[in-house]
Amino acid sequence: MRAKRTTLVHLIYFSRLNLSADATSRTQQIGEITRQAQKKNEFAVITSFLIIEQNFAAQIIEGERASVSDTFARISNDPRHRDVQIVEWREIVKREFVNSFTTSIRTPTNDVLFQKANLLPMFQRGTPKGASIHALAVNLQAESMTKQGIDHLFV
Repeated sequence: MRAKRTTLVHLIYFSRLNLSADATSRTQQIGEITRQAQKKNEFAVITSFLIIEQNFAAQIIEGERASVSDTFARISNDPRHRDVQIVEWREIVKREFVNSFTTSIRTPTNDVLFQKANLLPMFQRGTPKGASIHALAVNLQAESMTKQGIDHLFV
């Protein structure tokens, strides 16, 4: 018996960011990316998790195949990204992320998770692994939920 195909997919990509070197301007730019993406993702019924480390971004996008494809096309053409590369694209049974758009930047409070994932050398070589990006995003989401007092996720 053949497995049933689903139209629910996740896409993992990474890119180099074209953002300001000035910390205040960079924070404003990331805030603007978050606001724009959240609106568009809600409309497209997309859930996603964006990881930013230095001048690199990695994101997991989940949703219906056509919506994910359209969203990725928009990201690929966004001048704030360059060298955009798909790391993984596959069908999924259910979503793992709860928000239309979550951004996580390496900070002292989540540094241990970023160190464990060790993505920066992979980004610099241009060879990040989908499993590593995915694991970091899941761990960051779990840590955030624990801090909010949420101990179980129903997706």
